[in-house]
Amino acid sequence: MQPRFIYIETFGCTANQNNSEILAGLIRQSGLEITTNPDIADLLIINTCIVKSPTEKKIERKVFDLLKNYPDKPIIIAGCMPEVRAEKLRRKNIYLLGTHHFKDILKLIKKISENSYEEKEFLSEKNEIKLCLPKIPEIKKIGITQISEGCNGFCSFCIVRLVKGKLFSYPQEKILENIENDLKSGAKEIWITSQDNATYGLDERFHEAKYGIESASGVASKGKRKLPELMRKILQLKGKFRVRLGMMNPENVLPILNELIEIYKNEKIYKFLHVPLQSGSNKILKLMNRKYTIEDFLKIIGKFRKQIPNLTLATDIIVAYPQETEQDFQETLNLIKKIKPDVLNVSKYWAMKGTPASKEKQIPKEIAKSRAIKLMQEYKKISAEKNKNYLEKETKVFVYDKFQNHYLARTENYKLVLIQSDKNYLGKFVNVKIIGMEKNHLVGEII
Repeated sequence: MQPRFIYIETFGCTANQNNSEILAGLIRQSGLEITTNPDIADLLIINTCIVKSPTEKKIERKVFDLLKNYPDKPIIIAGCMPEVRAEKLRRKNIYLLGTHHFKDILKLIKKISENSYEEKEFLSEKNEIKLCLPKIPEIKKIGITQISEGCNGFCSFCIVRLVKGKLFSYPQEKILENIENDLKSGAKEIWITSQDNATYGLDERFHEAKYGIESASGVASKGKRKLPELMRKILQLKGKFRVRLGMMNPENVLPILNELIEIYKNEKIYKFLHVPLQSGSNKILKLMNRKYTIEDFLKIIGKFRKQIPNLTLATDIIVAYPQETEQDFQETLNLIKKIKPDVLNVSKYWAMKGTPASKEKQIPKEIAKSRAIKLMQEYKKISAEKNKNYLEKETKVFVYDKFQNHYLARTENYKLVLIQSDKNYLGKFVNVKIIGMEKNHLVGEII
């Protein structure tokens, strides 16, 4: 029986969020309905993430709860987990949709209703351009554009490479078209995302839009860093909007550092730089198979901050990686005190089955917890100290969403500002005065 109401739940990164928007768009376009209530849904979709073990466990519990509560409803497990955990997920009424097959969602639903589903048809690896497709944005004023799939890295702790495959850069022409479509649909904030934005164009074979996936013989160029070129074209698009450039790994930022800094001077781009550090110890970075040093990281931050003084720096740390000594951790803590990041994402190391690091001796959980707490305590001090600098200052913000009786807005350097007002400011650029602060946001009033 053909389902009518489809429920979608999403876990994971910005790209996954965009993938679910596309799933919803394709489903709605076909005449089916999207519901937020699993009770009335005829079919359930869980779009999964597998970056961290706690997230994986959480998703597993969610899936098995759904199986228990809705034993007769088909459940599609989409995204990263099916690629590497298919054996664990196979159950009656569960159907797998790999990360390279999101555009096949309607085909899969049809196969399920016809009882003709074959798993291998939806788990094979192929290049899939997730651009210029129907979508239902989670936040209407934000348009998410993926610029590539996969990566060139071989980090010893990461399983994403096994899931996403080698780097596949999307055609510039299609990326620009996707962004223009979002702007025409009312988006005022554009998120550029991928596994590592700075690798864009580094594929062995890079396809221009006019050739398409099936015509691989028409190759425009080989392995060239094309992010600066792409960003300049994006920023030249007509309209009043802002761009958030997502995560970039240090080793891939270095070769284009000066070009990126010049791009960040454009008024349309948020002064927000997400460069993951992972550890303050060169020994641990080497064990992680990260292709940069602490000195490389400091060079990037130093040059950026010199020319973009109001830069918001976001970085990531993994604590208790195998063989991390107390001295290694202290080096990380000292480096965080030195660079004072505006955003710090701290993760305790979790062994991901299938990765080289998972075979190493693990550091006791209590030590991992203690180190994570110490880092977060230091970050709280840094955050409070930095937020004080905004008090009583006036600035322009973009209002992108509303939550209960507060508007959510961003400063030009991507600081979150909450504004309380009875008037409609959604989608507008307004001037505010910062009158308060919390750990993760500022409080503003319209002036």
